[in-house]
Amino acid sequence: MIKKLWPHARPYGGWILAGVACSAADAVFQLLIPLVMSDIVDVGIKNGDQTYILQKGLLMVLMAMAALAFGLGAAGCSSIAGMGFGANVRRAEYDHIQTFAFPNIERFSTASLVTRLTNDVNNLQMSLMMSMRLMVRAPVMLVSALFLSIHISRQLSSVFLVALPLLLLVVVPIFIRVGPMFRSLQDKTDALNLVVQENLTGIRVVKSFVREEREREKFTRRNEDLKDASLRAFGAVVVNMPVMMLIVYGTIIAVMWFGGQMVFAGTLEPGKLTTYFTYITEIMMSLMMVSMIFMMLTRTVACARRIVEVLDEVPAIRDETADPDLEVPDGSIDFQNVSFKYNQSNPENILQNVNLHIASGMTVGILGGTGSGKTSLVSLIPRLYEAGEGTVSVGGRPVADYTMEHLRDAVSMVLQKNTLFSGTIRENLLWGNPNATEEQLWAACRAACADEFLERMPGGLDADLGQGGVNVSGGQKQRLCIARAILKQPKVLILDDSTSAVDTATDAKIRQAFASELKDATKIIIAQRVASVCEADLILVMDGGRVAAQGTHQELMESCAIYREVYQSQQEGASLDA
Repeated sequence: MIKKLWPHARPYGGWILAGVACSAADAVFQLLIPLVMSDIVDVGIKNGDQTYILQKGLLMVLMAMAALAFGLGAAGCSSIAGMGFGANVRRAEYDHIQTFAFPNIERFSTASLVTRLTNDVNNLQMSLMMSMRLMVRAPVMLVSALFLSIHISRQLSSVFLVALPLLLLVVVPIFIRVGPMFRSLQDKTDALNLVVQENLTGIRVVKSFVREEREREKFTRRNEDLKDASLRAFGAVVVNMPVMMLIVYGTIIAVMWFGGQMVFAGTLEPGKLTTYFTYITEIMMSLMMVSMIFMMLTRTVACARRIVEVLDEVPAIRDETADPDLEVPDGSIDFQNVSFKYNQSNPENILQNVNLHIASGMTVGILGGTGSGKTSLVSLIPRLYEAGEGTVSVGGRPVADYTMEHLRDAVSMVLQKNTLFSGTIRENLLWGNPNATEEQLWAACRAACADEFLERMPGGLDADLGQGGVNVSGGQKQRLCIARAILKQPKVLILDDSTSAVDTATDAKIRQAFASELKDATKIIIAQRVASVCEADLILVMDGGRVAAQGTHQELMESCAIYREVYQSQQEGASLDA
């Protein structure tokens, strides 16, 4: 983990070293102050020398000011290094997630990835900040105070022979126990975030089915699980504190008892005993700080492992064999003996032995029942998923020969779930072409029949969409997504049931616009209505993951019973509606 995460801290190596040096200097000055105080008691007060007392007092003030300055320096350096390290890790993790294929994201879940990017990274950066100060200051204070205590009285220091083993007996079992607890705590955080994410993204469904109470129960269960996991983990840590305080105060009492006897016997000066009390307190407090640091690091290790899991994840789809200079020449598409399944452990394929040729510039319609493999088929074209068997080719070359950037630049896909981002309509449309002019934007909107409602909206293209496009209807959202795809001027345009929320007249206008605006592009239209694809150059009928039939509307009416039944049932339904 250190090897994986250290490169992200390296740019702040200077700040880390400066912070460590400041922390060490702060500890040294804190330890020197009691020695000066001892001199004031044993020399200045004993001899009634006011000049000596004032000189030593001024020296203590200067030491305290130096300790304060170094303490502030340590705090500043640790903040810069910690926040910078956290930002670098977060950026690296986010950038790596952008290379993930869908199977990688599904393996972690979206909620877990969000937690790893936020909660886990925050814990990591806070640990670095605390470690730079406490993990330097505490050991320096511990070793130096122990050395000075032994220097003052070797006999009195024998108390540590009892106290230190007792502290180890308390701390070590807790370390061993809390590690798995903190891992479970982060998993419970993932589970809670998943419920919150699902509820907020699907809030319209929740309210339309009046399932608020059920969602509250789900949230309450996950929230209670997180609370219980937190209580178990932090409860185990909290036990550490009172036990350690008992040992600390027991040690102080023992020093007071034996040290008092030594002062009474004349073998130890009162000022030295006072200084010894200061050091004994510093030693025990340092031991407590060290133990708390290790407790903190136990959780940090759990978070770091989760972050490294993401950074070590190998994207399921990569550009290993791609030619970086190769671009898609045209929109021809070929499937050769292609089979596919989402999970390799599944016994059956979603697509089975698909063979298909689509010439560049054709308009292709795809029909089929739910689960027939329509979306799976078109998802292999831009390489959103990798074919398990066989070869998918675009422009006469296997899709693996292109970089994903070049391939997906040539393929524009409007998915079943239309996604718009917070911001203005203009900002969303410019995803299709960042350099599009005002005229090109409106031309794409007219082709997608989006101009009809845009001209009525306050602000037009500069109207704010809200989060996820909540300020437009489902049909309007579909048309904006189609306009965005048209702006891209792709060689292959895929519409995955993307006109289901528009009326048949608007659907027909959009198809006519495709013929004029994207003459040379290959158009693939997945639809439930036969009317949406009946004029296509080629119609595919999917059934059970296979291409059951293909041909023109007339050919399929004569040769394919499935197609004929669907067409007739829709015609009868249209007649009844009329």
